Amino acid sequence: MESPAVRGLLIDLDGTLYKGHTMIEGANTLIAALREMSIRFLFVTNNSSSTPEEVAERLRGMGIAAAADEVCTSAQGAAFYIAKRLEAKKRVFVVGEEGLRSAIMDAGLQLVEDNPDIVLQGIDRQLTYSRLSSAVEHIRRGADYILTNPDVLLPSDGGFIPGAGSISALLERASGVTPTVIGKPSAILMDFALERLGLPAAETWVVGDNPATDIAAGNAAGCQSILVLTGLANSENYNELLQAAACKADVVCDNLHKLLEHIQGSAHQQ
Repeated sequence: MESPAVRGLLIDLDGTLYKGHTMIEGANTLIAALREMSIRFLFVTNNSSSTPEEVAERLRGMGIAAAADEVCTSAQGAAFYIAKRLEAKKRVFVVGEEGLRSAIMDAGLQLVEDNPDIVLQGIDRQLTYSRLSSAVEHIRRGADYILTNPDVLLPSDGGFIPGAGSISALLERASGVTPTVIGKPSAILMDFALERLGLPAAETWVVGDNPATDIAAGNAAGCQSILVLTGLANSENYNELLQAAACKADVVCDNLHKLLEHIQGSAHQQ
C-alpha cells in the first residue's frame, strides 16, 4: 500500500536538523527543497528556552534558511493552551528561561512570583533550589502544574544533557501532582502546530529522531510519521526505542538525504 502524499511537514529540530551547534548533514538542502516544492512546513520543537526568532537565528547561523513564523515551540503551545483553555487563570509562575517568559507575556498573561494560578515549567539551566521549593509550594497549594515538554535528555555537542523532564521528575515527586504535558508526545503541541500550518493531520507528516516524543506525538495527533536515524535513534537502537515507546513509524530514513528522496517521491505521486 502506498504512503499518503506529503503535503505538510512538522519537523523536529534537536537531533533531526542539528546537534548542539552543528548542522546535521543535508538539513540545509532539505529545507531549501521543501521551499522549492512549495511544501508547507513548521519547525516544531519541544525547546521552551528560546524565542522563535532566536531559534530561527540559530538555524540561519548553521546555514538553514528559517524565519520566526516558521517556528513552533512548546512555550508558544503552552501559552496558547493557558490563554484558550484556562481562560480564567492568568497568573503564571514560571520555572524556565526567556523563551517561556516571552511566550507568556505575548499571550497577555501575567508573570508572578506569589499566589499563581499556574506553575509552568520548562528547562531552566539557572535553576536554584529556592525556585524549586517555591514551585513545589505553589503546586501543593492548588496551582495547576503545566509542563512544556517531558524530554529527560537533550542532544548537545558533547552528548546529552538533562532536559525539562528531569526537572519535572523532582517537582512531580515532591508535589504529588502529575503535570499537564504540552509538548511532544502530547497531541496538544501538534494540534496547535497543525492549526498554524493550516492542514489536517491526514495530510501532514511528523519528522523526528526520537520515537518517545516525535513519533509518539505524530501517532497521537493522527499524522503519518517519519523516523530519521540522525540523533537519539540510530540504525542499532531504533527498533528497541520504538518498542519501548509503544509507537510505530510509517517510514524510517537513515539520513536527511533519504528523507528528501522519500518526500520527492511522494510529491511525484500527487
